[in-house]
Amino acid sequence: MRPASDETAGTRATREKLERLARGQQALLRDLAAAAITSTQAREELIPAQGEPVQRPAAAGAGVPQGIELRHLRYFVALADAGSFTKAAERIFITQPTLSQQIRRLEEIMGTPLLQRRREGLKLTAAGRVLLDASRNVLSLVDHEVSRTRQAAGLGRQRLRMVMPPGLPESLAVAATAGLRAAAAEVDVVWLETALDAEFSLIGTRRADAGLGWLTAGPEALPAPLEVMVLEEFEPQVWIPSTHAAAHHGTISLDELAGLEVIHGPRRAQAGTYDAWTRVLQTVDPRFEFTDPPFRRSLPMTLVCAATAGRPAAVLTGPSTVAGSRAWPIRRSRPADTCGMVRVSLQHHPLTASAALVWSGDLPRPLQQMLFETADSLTAPALPRPAELVS
Repeated sequence: MRPASDETAGTRATREKLERLARGQQALLRDLAAAAITSTQAREELIPAQGEPVQRPAAAGAGVPQGIELRHLRYFVALADAGSFTKAAERIFITQPTLSQQIRRLEEIMGTPLLQRRREGLKLTAAGRVLLDASRNVLSLVDHEVSRTRQAAGLGRQRLRMVMPPGLPESLAVAATAGLRAAAAEVDVVWLETALDAEFSLIGTRRADAGLGWLTAGPEALPAPLEVMVLEEFEPQVWIPSTHAAAHHGTISLDELAGLEVIHGPRRAQAGTYDAWTRVLQTVDPRFEFTDPPFRRSLPMTLVCAATAGRPAAVLTGPSTVAGSRAWPIRRSRPADTCGMVRVSLQHHPLTASAALVWSGDLPRPLQQMLFETADSLTAPALPRPAELVS
């Protein structure tokens, strides 16, 4: 029989080993969340600076760090999307008391409230917004790797999560969609209609596999492992009052445009081109800023607002026509169509953006080949001209 002192030492060593394991699990979770967060500010809010003590919830047994589970993150995302415990519980097929209990558990683990319960509904706290962004990234990454594992084992069809941002020229969007659908006979394509930033971070953080978007810098500016194929260079449509001097000869200079109130945006719709074009116009007027359109999805209604503005105003669309192409004659429009606004060309084509198909270099080789062939087919024929009034 071993002495009591040996039993005490063995128990202490076991407890220390378990505590080290628990600390390692928590550190792994923080590292995973950090890798999924693209915002520097969000990273600083969620992960304490090196050397700062980590606050832990005061509870029984608080000496051992509590573990977070993927189900906690899935429940939290479902609740944030649904906006209420009742709707979220129905969507994920659990009871409302169980969901409430698990969200309270998650708040205890994080050591801070994540939700504000108000009469008009739930609202995320600042910490909740950070965790929501991290949760989406972590869950998307886990789902992606599970799918890759199943595919490697010969289970299930390959899946491609394809981003098609709103506001793309219809000619480009239709051609890309048709090309992918024709090439993806043996692939399940998941279509995501959401905005892409200039860094294509949705793809870089593996929340999507590929996307069609706008490059405002060279392809080399995108981080690895993103692969890029440039399709065509586009520029915006420019609409000005028919009474403006530039309307008579069909072109307007950058200086003249910067002197008008220019309705364009909003920034969240296409942040990359919005910021790049703002910088170009600020080379003429350092104080220049765009004015948000009142009706984002209706160019005719935006033209009405520009025509009735208190000062001369222009309307600038997103990238919509092939850059440098010869301007075709502007047809006469009925007053109900444009309210006295006419379309002109911008001299020297200073506002451009390159349409590009971007995908992750970590994708299986057959998927990458399919995307390359689709992009190649889009660069071969000339894209048809867009309709005159396209928002």
